[in-house]
Amino acid sequence: MPDRRHDENRLFRAYREHGDVTAREALTERFLPLARSLARRYARGAEPLEDLEQVASLALVKAIDGFDADRGTAFSSYAVPSIIGAIKRHYRDSGWSVRPPRELQELALHVARLNDELSAATGSPPTAAQIAEHAGVSVEDVLEAREAHRALHTESLDEPRRTGDGESGALIDTIGARDGEIRRAFDRVALEALLTTLDDRERAVVRLYYQQELTQAEIGRRLGYSQMHISRLLRRAVEQLLHAAAAQEPDLTSEPAT
Repeated sequence: MPDRRHDENRLFRAYREHGDVTAREALTERFLPLARSLARRYARGAEPLEDLEQVASLALVKAIDGFDADRGTAFSSYAVPSIIGAIKRHYRDSGWSVRPPRELQELALHVARLNDELSAATGSPPTAAQIAEHAGVSVEDVLEAREAHRALHTESLDEPRRTGDGESGALIDTIGARDGEIRRAFDRVALEALLTTLDDRERAVVRLYYQQELTQAEIGRRLGYSQMHISRLLRRAVEQLLHAAAAQEPDLTSEPAT
């Protein structure tokens, strides 16, 4: 081991002091398995391993360029955090299926880390208020960050989905199903009666989306919210409307007494 360390220091000095490109190539070849190993360790989701290995390899080369052997530390102690940081930045910058603003990306990742830490500490999932307190932001910010974090994950429209009765189907087959439910709900009861179950903001979003047929982005611009926040409000409103419609359905479908 001392001989190996001495040989590495010799190569680093040859490259740094004399610009020896051969020494740089030798160091890159020697530590490339380390970079690939870190890429495999942090591989997840649909991100191609080849892309992660390329990111890790580039970070390795930058680490070689910036390492000072005279400080007496092992190169691996310097390189590993640099490579891991590059991989994480790659996921942060390139892994979003829908690209929210950078500040929201960072908050989404921070909220996800806090969620894991608090869950591990207490044994139960933390509330949005608890996360907001630890993060120093509002509850609304936490909810929007959670919504943004979902943009890290996408699903293929052809991906098989299993239904409650055991039958399988593609995700694309479910698109529009919720819209169909809400339309049937509107047919069963008066829309105005259902809308009274919502607060003013949710009621406005539903009217703009279903009656005026504005897009979520258009609604967001009109009301001063992000598209993701409108999406969350709309989804919550639809759930409440469906619940209200289901609660009223027995009165609507029961036969009159004879």
